[in-house]
Amino acid sequence: MNSKIFQIALGILAAIGGFVDIGDIVFASQSGAAYGYGLIWAVLVGVIGIATFAEMSGRVAIASQRPVFAVVRQRLGFGAGLITLIASQVVNLLTLTAEIGGIAIVLNLFFEVTYSTFIPIAVIALAIIIWVTPFEWIEKLFGYIGLAMLVFLVSAIHLHPDWSAIGHGAIPHGHSTALYWYFAVGLIAAGLMPYEVYFYSSGAIEERWKTKDLGINRANALLGFGLGGLLSISLIVLAAEVFHPLGVQPSFLATPILSAGVAFGEIGIVIAMVGVLFAVGGAAIDSCFSGAYNMAQFLGWEWGKYRKAAGAPRFTISWMVMLALAFIIVSTGVDPVAVTEYSVIFSVFALPLTYFPLLLIARDKTFMGKHANGPLATFMGWLYFLVIIVAAVAAVPLMFITNVGAG
Repeated sequence: MNSKIFQIALGILAAIGGFVDIGDIVFASQSGAAYGYGLIWAVLVGVIGIATFAEMSGRVAIASQRPVFAVVRQRLGFGAGLITLIASQVVNLLTLTAEIGGIAIVLNLFFEVTYSTFIPIAVIALAIIIWVTPFEWIEKLFGYIGLAMLVFLVSAIHLHPDWSAIGHGAIPHGHSTALYWYFAVGLIAAGLMPYEVYFYSSGAIEERWKTKDLGINRANALLGFGLGGLLSISLIVLAAEVFHPLGVQPSFLATPILSAGVAFGEIGIVIAMVGVLFAVGGAAIDSCFSGAYNMAQFLGWEWGKYRKAAGAPRFTISWMVMLALAFIIVSTGVDPVAVTEYSVIFSVFALPLTYFPLLLIARDKTFMGKHANGPLATFMGWLYFLVIIVAAVAAVPLMFITNVGAG
């Protein structure tokens, strides 16, 4: 019993790096600064959606001992599977690029050295950690230290927000501006990023989950991503309390970090910097692995961190190439915040191709047996598939109309 509780706790900690990445930090802070508490509902929509599909992906991996992208390849065939691979790899690469830039930004806040100096340092550090650290310890390391992100929750509570207004923000209400809906789509998409389920389901195989672990899978998906959503809501509340009254738009990653200093001064800022560093670092590893997992699973290569480099050489080369490409892109001087906004918005095109075959497999009793979706999971899956389609149709027009959120 204690062992299972411990595993659940580790899953909750690991979700910090998977859910609260640079995309969530940016969109949550900007939406809170622009609309106060008005977009909390969009975070809730994203949280429930990713918890639904993460639980589903973990259950499929446990029942079939096959990860999500292998299922995508099987159900869609080579042609559609290749399109899904390309779309997901573009999003993975953009996400990894943004996360590396985010790591460099936070390190720049710690030390009085130029931002560009920390880009190769961030890439080298990630490569060393991925190479030498066992899979089960990677998420533990970034999850435990990423708990420092809770400083945003404590800071938000410390500022005595209007709880009734927060409750009102949890319910969608009428807004006609394109900018409002751009942030709404961004928050929902940031919560449903495809790399999260690719990494989650592959991780279930890496950790050799069996049917006895179905309860742990469910708890990790619900409680873990729920904690990530709570942190995103905390960022919205902080931005609503600190930036919204001043009319300040947090366009830089450093700005949300500084909001923790309003409640706790310099110590709050330092704790926030540590939390963001490990949350963004964890997301960088997740997206890097996701790219390598997808490539290997689509092409039928040996894959998995547990196989060691010699046992899965093409998988190892894949994650190295992902890091190298991201390094090249971020070294051009692109703004990591701008990159993350594009990655989140364009991810909506990969979402239907990811979640549709997963939903088909999860409800197929001939494939899943007694572990197939029940009525509630099936209803939630199709409901969120409809939400994803609507978001995919609206995303690009909203991006152009709002000039990528500039108004």
